[in-house]
Amino acid sequence: MLGLSALDLARIQFAFTMSFHILFPAITIGMASYLAVLELCWLRSGRQVFVDLYHFWLKIFAVTFGMGVVSGIVMAYQIGTNWSYLSEFAGSILGPILSYEVLTAFFLEAGFLGVMLFGWNRVGPALHVVATCMVAIGTLISSTWILAANSWMQTPQGYAIENGRMVPADWLAIVFNPSFPYRLVHMVIAAYLTTALLVGASAAWHLLRGRDNPAVRKMMSMAMWMLLLVAPVQAVVGDFHGLNTLKHQPAKLAAMEGHWQNHPGEAVPLLLFGIPDMEEERTRYALGIPYLGSIILTHTLDGQVPALKDFPRDQRPNSLIVFWSFRLMVGLGLLMIALGAWSLFLRRGGRLFANRLFLRFALWMGPAGLVAILAGWVTTEVGRQPWVVYGVLRTADAVSPHGAVALGLTLALFVAAYLFVFGAGTGYVLRMIRKGPQHFELARPPEGGPGEERTPMRPMSAADVQNDDNTNDGADAGPERS
Repeated sequence: MLGLSALDLARIQFAFTMSFHILFPAITIGMASYLAVLELCWLRSGRQVFVDLYHFWLKIFAVTFGMGVVSGIVMAYQIGTNWSYLSEFAGSILGPILSYEVLTAFFLEAGFLGVMLFGWNRVGPALHVVATCMVAIGTLISSTWILAANSWMQTPQGYAIENGRMVPADWLAIVFNPSFPYRLVHMVIAAYLTTALLVGASAAWHLLRGRDNPAVRKMMSMAMWMLLLVAPVQAVVGDFHGLNTLKHQPAKLAAMEGHWQNHPGEAVPLLLFGIPDMEEERTRYALGIPYLGSIILTHTLDGQVPALKDFPRDQRPNSLIVFWSFRLMVGLGLLMIALGAWSLFLRRGGRLFANRLFLRFALWMGPAGLVAILAGWVTTEVGRQPWVVYGVLRTADAVSPHGAVALGLTLALFVAAYLFVFGAGTGYVLRMIRKGPQHFELARPPEGGPGEERTPMRPMSAADVQNDDNTNDGADAGPERS
């Protein structure tokens, strides 16, 4: 089909479903924490604006959460159908890790999600904020297990091979594999930045249309504070993650840098632009900054890193894809830092909500977090090729024995179904965002008495009797005595 092999189609199909799925958890991870912050702010301050924002974003969170669950189930089934040899070879390790995610995160989220969505007027404020916090913690636990499984496939350890299959030898080593801490922190921060950009973009959209109100202003202010504080931290975490990749996946880092060959005593430049050519084994039209690659990667002026020619041809990732996906992610990260810094400058002059050029920039940066996450995952997954379990199991050996026609047909069906289902869901979310935050009426305490929501514990307290200072308690309860 179109010259693509069954392996190519299986990889494209999984990449397509994975790309759709990762967007929704990224939003819900950040959104759940944002909702918890909003409700805690309301409990602390009692300000109506936090209630309005909470209920506005709660609806969006609910729709996004549902789409994330549906897309995740499809992806889990696809591992069994298209990658059966991976399941057979490494299932005794990957299976339990994914089961732990269900037993901890999913049950926690499911247990408190109903209270969070429908319990505002049915439980007390303290219990409701606990439910919101539990859902937020559940999303973080979920990401922990998923990143543990994927990171183990990137940097496997703690296993043994018995009878041609991988079996666990040390669960702590498996879960806390070398790349896990960096990738977990990197992904969680990316989810927070994604949420901040979406919230900021929605506020900018309303401000550009003259809908200037306290709720919209609060959205913009909170989003820009998050961006200002967290985007630089993400850059530092990314640097540590890159050093970890240099140590454990040097071929991936060489592909990211478009670095083909070392020369004795020559520093490594940082390439800003270029077109890596896998056939000619060089990066055409290379434009780089001398010494900067060595400074960033080795923290020395003349340090060298492994080059692509140090690895056999059949063990090199596709540098053209990895080179540009990495630069897309980094470029968007720099724009996020710039947006946060600009917001601080405007905030000091009292122009944060009025500068139209800034608001347009914030609006256009709305999907930047999602695009950066996709670019980061492309870098990660394409960069580990040709391995599905790095250094142990090749991708070509993990795929199920399906024909290209069957895989091409199911890929087409997936594309059509996803565009219809998730396109409709995304359109619904955008309509809710365009509507904007609405005033949410706080329910008054229920009236007591017969037929009311609250039945009093003392029957006589239901009587509608008003005493005043001039009436003696019980004096008029019976007939007048002479």
